[in-house]
Amino acid sequence: MLTMKKTILASLIGATLAITGCSEQAPTQTSETAPAAESATMAAENPFFQASSLQYQAPDFRLISDEHFLPAFERGMAEQLAEIEAIANNPEAPTFENTLVAMERSGELLSRVSRVFSNLTGTDSNEKRREIQSELAPKAAAHSDNINLNTDLFARIETIYNDRENLGLNDEQKRLVEVYYQRFVRAGAQLTDSQKEQIRALNEEHSRLTNQFAQNLLAETRNIAVVVDTVEELDGLSRSQIQAAANAAADRGYEGKYLLSITNTTRQPILTSLNNREVRQRVWEASANRAQSGDYDNRPISARLAQIRAERAALLGYDSWADYNVEPQMAQTPEAVFELFGTMLPTVIANVEAEQAAIQEMIERRGGDYEVQPWDWEYYAEFVRQELYDIDEAEVREYFEFNRVLHDGVFYQMNRFYGITFEPRPDLPTYHEDVEVYEVFDADGTSLAIFYADYFAREGKRGGAWMSSFVGQSHLLGTKPVVVNVMNIPKAPEGEPTLVSYDHVTTIFHELGHGIHGMFSDVTYPTLAGTAVSRDFVEFPSTFEEDWAAHPEVIANYAKHYETGEPIPEELLERIIQSRSFNQGFDTLEYISASLLDMEWHSLTADDELQDVNEFEAAALAKYGVDLPAVPPRYKTTFFSHSMGGGYSASYYAYMWSEILAADAFAYVQSQGGLTRENGNHYRRNILEVGNTRPTMESYIQFRGQEPTTDALLIRRGLQLSVE
Repeated sequence: MLTMKKTILASLIGATLAITGCSEQAPTQTSETAPAAESATMAAENPFFQASSLQYQAPDFRLISDEHFLPAFERGMAEQLAEIEAIANNPEAPTFENTLVAMERSGELLSRVSRVFSNLTGTDSNEKRREIQSELAPKAAAHSDNINLNTDLFARIETIYNDRENLGLNDEQKRLVEVYYQRFVRAGAQLTDSQKEQIRALNEEHSRLTNQFAQNLLAETRNIAVVVDTVEELDGLSRSQIQAAANAAADRGYEGKYLLSITNTTRQPILTSLNNREVRQRVWEASANRAQSGDYDNRPISARLAQIRAERAALLGYDSWADYNVEPQMAQTPEAVFELFGTMLPTVIANVEAEQAAIQEMIERRGGDYEVQPWDWEYYAEFVRQELYDIDEAEVREYFEFNRVLHDGVFYQMNRFYGITFEPRPDLPTYHEDVEVYEVFDADGTSLAIFYADYFAREGKRGGAWMSSFVGQSHLLGTKPVVVNVMNIPKAPEGEPTLVSYDHVTTIFHELGHGIHGMFSDVTYPTLAGTAVSRDFVEFPSTFEEDWAAHPEVIANYAKHYETGEPIPEELLERIIQSRSFNQGFDTLEYISASLLDMEWHSLTADDELQDVNEFEAAALAKYGVDLPAVPPRYKTTFFSHSMGGGYSASYYAYMWSEILAADAFAYVQSQGGLTRENGNHYRRNILEVGNTRPTMESYIQFRGQEPTTDALLIRRGLQLSVE
């Protein structure tokens, strides 16, 4: 559920790289840089050389080809560096307008191409695009440093920062000054020349390795798919799943066989259904041991990435990367993160032990004579769940047809709560035939944004689910949001409906929560707009949306049988809602284990030696007593993209931190009347519209009236029955 934040720390090639001053959006005017005739010629030569003529500058994928990316990147970087040099060397005294506003306007071309390229390398990768990524990685790092470490530029920012209280700035302008100053300092602007050279070298290596880490994982996704010889070995899967596996095998040249693809987490959804224990073990081991050998071995890369971050942190005056990276977040210190998990672990582990005992008993009752292993947990947990709640997952899926979930579920809730509507825009081109486009309208009929829906798994798409944007909102630049949601739902064979699990249902709600965070943005400066907030706040609006999936009015509107259209039986719906707390010990512990692993990697100091990945991982889990053999962490180091890929390094805890906010906020909304426009407008105005124009806790208090407590979180996860 990763959100790909495109802020002042923009992503050039799919990894998070600091490009200070690169605005999120592209200005609509091009006449200042080239006459109209010349602009038209350039556009014909390369569509990135001027803003798209489509609504809200949505990318015109009919015109874009791989050959356009590298020239656009090279010209974009050159243009932005020229703009930055002009700002840094301006003979006039530094002002908010001639320095910070000028930086907000800089990087038009670079922002435009980087947004499209970053999205396509995640959703529709190919060999050529991967080659471009590799070539761009060191160039992007150097470009970022050329801005962040520009002495004259920082001197102007520092002058404005020191005098910010006397410049007559409004609150948003003052916030922009503070954000710029903090980011330049944290990038190394105050280092000596010698230290700057060191950090440049580390940044270049870091960029290259994070790119290699991601490419290895993409290659491994294809490499580790499990080939099954006979249909009998797939006993337990639905006819549709078996057909999809047969089609996947045929596409890869395995005629007469079946191919089981591996998703991005340690656990695999298919393990709940496979009756063949040997196949279950093969699937789990393919997942858990990926990227640990051969050409795609991520172990040395992971160890070096952790070391690089520790070295960068030391140069910047911090004990560890965790100290550095958590400081600007809501948590502020690693100790606060460890305390959060420490207070929860006793309750969580007690729940896990009770769950494991029930699963072990089920294994023995069904004739098994072995201790529960990771590839057994979800399979037997499903039997326990059926016994407790009399729920058949296959039966449940029949009430969750994808299109109905999206239109009658998510879109319905957002109309009831916010007043917005989603209208199909089939006239707008897309980058893949599975992608659908909508225009989003406000309650008064005003057009708000363009929304791309890319929900189905395919080769060339990285695992997981996320939100990103092709264009961000900014009053300064006169731009409106163009947002995309991405998931990896297995698509049913041609002519059959796609039936989804309840987990996929909540993820659709989650990702569109990110989407509206971008679409509702009502901010002047692009650096502060939309999802440009701290990591441990950005997951709050998305997690808040998840719980609407089970709201009685909402679920009654979309949970209907895919063949008959009959509403889900009230008694079955009640059992589904009750079962949401089932297996939450496992779910919570696998998440906490991954979070602690992330924090331990990034608590290393610059003096620590290069680590053996497997030994370090085992020791880190044992340190906190979370090394339960049957409950592995959600991600292991070599495929932990959140952590080692860079975007959420020392920040994976953010999902739980944000869930505290989300659970508290949802409980508060229900106490105020629930699904009403009044509540939706209040939440939208105080949380979704303001972006990073003020400290995030201040925004929460404006909405809630107080800071959050953990009570609602424990109830939400079924770990506590009520507030004591």
